[in-house]
Amino acid sequence: MRQRQGLLRVVLFLSAVVAFSVKAENALPAKVSNNQDAQVLLKKIQSAAQRLNYSGTFVYQQSNQMRTSRITHILSGKNEIEKLEVLDGKPREYIRNNDDVACYVPEAKTVLIEKRVTRDVFPAILAANPTDLVDYYSVKMGETGRVAGHDCQAVILEPKDKLRYGYKLWADKATGLLLRAQTFDAKNEVVEQISFTQIEIGNIDHNRVKPSITNTNGWHIENSVMSQVNLSGWSVTPPPGFKKIQEVKRLISDTQNTGTSAAQHGVTTQREVSQIVFSDGLAAISVFIEPGSQSRTEGSMQQGAMNIVGRRQGDYWLTVVGEVPGPAIRQVSNSIEFKSK
Repeated sequence: MRQRQGLLRVVLFLSAVVAFSVKAENALPAKVSNNQDAQVLLKKIQSAAQRLNYSGTFVYQQSNQMRTSRITHILSGKNEIEKLEVLDGKPREYIRNNDDVACYVPEAKTVLIEKRVTRDVFPAILAANPTDLVDYYSVKMGETGRVAGHDCQAVILEPKDKLRYGYKLWADKATGLLLRAQTFDAKNEVVEQISFTQIEIGNIDHNRVKPSITNTNGWHIENSVMSQVNLSGWSVTPPPGFKKIQEVKRLISDTQNTGTSAAQHGVTTQREVSQIVFSDGLAAISVFIEPGSQSRTEGSMQQGAMNIVGRRQGDYWLTVVGEVPGPAIRQVSNSIEFKSK
């Protein structure tokens, strides 16, 4: 604003400076407090998923697809026991005891035994110290609301770059348990969300984490042989903030139908696949490496928040999968090099 009188201009300028200073003094602590409160809530969300007993039904929405599951979690002494039931489509049941996972596949009368590789199953999606997230996300408190009949507080994580998604997490006010998680792209559109529709927290009968299928006589027990491995010969550059958390090698079974009889199980072959896993505490990126003897078509695809790139490199086939935007997956894929010893 232009003033005709020089003295009046000075007075107005000084008044504005004083007013701004007072406003800044009042606003700054509120912003800091908001950020600190958000970090405290994230820690509570992380702890609640691991330490509480709960059982509930949740819906997972990815693009135009929806899937309903039921999860029951029990903390028995120092052991985490969890049962995940897929309620839509072909029945599947996963029983986890700490890092040991058994998957029951009724139509194939098979139990798959394997080790847990990543620790990001809803509602335990926070896999790192929440204070480590602030370097790559702006963390702040969101609105309050209700999810599955519970009063909730939202916390918002906005990415500081274009190599990760944004998130809004809704936590139960009473316990801190995560009840809803939404994933946002650069246009602030929801690309994926998962939410409890019914949840019990507290006194959960331990029998509810036992397998529903009690008689597996005659079933095929398949052990996914997985071992730690040194993959230092492969150079991979993940986005900033993503740390390497696993290097494993496993045998994957492929069953081919012989066509002679529907009653026959077909011919089972095994192939060796190596996996390097990176995580920033919220999202994970996996690089799968295997011999490139099979005939495959290079390309990329997206499923909700998941982006996938498959390509051949020399004698190997590489598959890069991650809960990050397409540019981040392509950047990781293009960075991969094999250093011959």
